[in-house]
Amino acid sequence: MLKQIDLSRTDLNLLALFEIVFQERHVGRSAERLHLSPSAISHGLGRLRTLLGDPLFLKTPKGVVPTERALQLAPSVAEILTRVRGVVSSAAPFDPRHSTRRFVIGAPDGASSVIMPSLLERLHQAAPGIDLGIRQLLPVQGFTAPHLAWKDALKELEDRTMDIAIIPFDDIPVRFHKQALYEEEFVIAARKGQSFVRNPTLQRYCEAEHLVVSHTGDVSGFVDVELAKKGLTRRVALTVPNFNFAISVLTETEMVSALPRRFVEIHGARFNVIAVKAPLPLPRFSINMVLPKVAMMDTGLAWLVELLGQVCTTNGWSSARSGKRSRSMHS
Repeated sequence: MLKQIDLSRTDLNLLALFEIVFQERHVGRSAERLHLSPSAISHGLGRLRTLLGDPLFLKTPKGVVPTERALQLAPSVAEILTRVRGVVSSAAPFDPRHSTRRFVIGAPDGASSVIMPSLLERLHQAAPGIDLGIRQLLPVQGFTAPHLAWKDALKELEDRTMDIAIIPFDDIPVRFHKQALYEEEFVIAARKGQSFVRNPTLQRYCEAEHLVVSHTGDVSGFVDVELAKKGLTRRVALTVPNFNFAISVLTETEMVSALPRRFVEIHGARFNVIAVKAPLPLPRFSINMVLPKVAMMDTGLAWLVELLGQVCTTNGWSSARSGKRSRSMHS
């Protein structure tokens, strides 16, 4: 029979130390977060190494890097600590009206710019003390397969460097909670009164100067795939790294750009930019909210998940699933 481990002789605070060092990759920053001295962190890591039989973190000129064993342990440690926090927080139930927590949400700017105005309004009413950090998520460069393009976002969720990801990715691993927030599609956006808007034919579309949103500067996107099927091409006069930059350029030029429909509906008016239906097929896809299932035991996070769902429902965005695969939102 396996020998039972005596947890009374194990300091569970060492798991919290492991989590912080794993996140920070730096002893000094970990010490600041835990309000300890760097020597205390080093001493704690020494005890962890003895307990787990592995170096866990190796020194580098820029900090520390986790060993393979530490990478394997990280998800289990995060799950254990989430459960412990859930037990502790149950003694004092999460109260959004009086909470001063800070949540980190990651999303492409085309999605965060759609959701944030309504979410901030709801937070101001229901939870005025809660703060948000918004991270811009981008697909991993060089990968077209969705499970590879968004693998870094899933890793950051499991590493607890962000709480929720909002991404155009459907095939989420079963260890994650996934909830469809809304369906999105691309439209052609241009300055109001621009010549293409007055006569949006496919020929005039190909003749126009195009602005492409690409964080890598790549001029080829899904529009070019559709044009190639018809034996057509376009001139990409400019690439910019995000949708907010794109819409500000459109208002000053004769360019056209494929942008998310809801993004244009919310922000187009103040830039004098309008949308017209594309004269060629463009993608339609789901925007999903994703976080580890174990994190849903955190009552505060569960509340924020519900609030995000309510924001989309209240705005009339929620709809049936399209069944389409994820996209990179690169036009």
